Amino acid sequence: MQDEPTPIELTKAVADFLRSEIAPGLSGHQAFKLRVAVNILDLVTRQLALEQGSDGAEAARLAQLLDLNGSLFELNRALADRIADGKVDLTTPGLPEHLWQTTLDKLAIDQPNYASYKRERGRRNE
Repeated sequence: MQDEPTPIELTKAVADFLRSEIAPGLSGHQAFKLRVAVNILDLVTRQLALEQGSDGAEAARLAQLLDLNGSLFELNRALADRIADGKVDLTTPGLPEHLWQTTLDKLAIDQPNYASYKRERGRRNE
């Protein structure tokens, strides 16, 4: 384990610096390219902060759903194989909930500002 600052703090600091110190002086294509870079840093920051927890929860749901142990990759492969073989479908207890939660966890990292994501997250928090 490294001392502080953490990777999350570092990526956030770089994104904040670019957004507040560099972006105001740019326009046109250079400003666009900077916005792309800042968005990438923001995504990496969210991924560092959220992925371990969401991956762990996904693996736990899959292990229970499939009655298997394995890595997240292996469990997802087993789920895909069972779906392809017709052994699992949307009538399988727990599968729709698992797929929906996995989708929400991925959106929390990739697109947390999507209106539909925010609306669904609000419903689940009520």
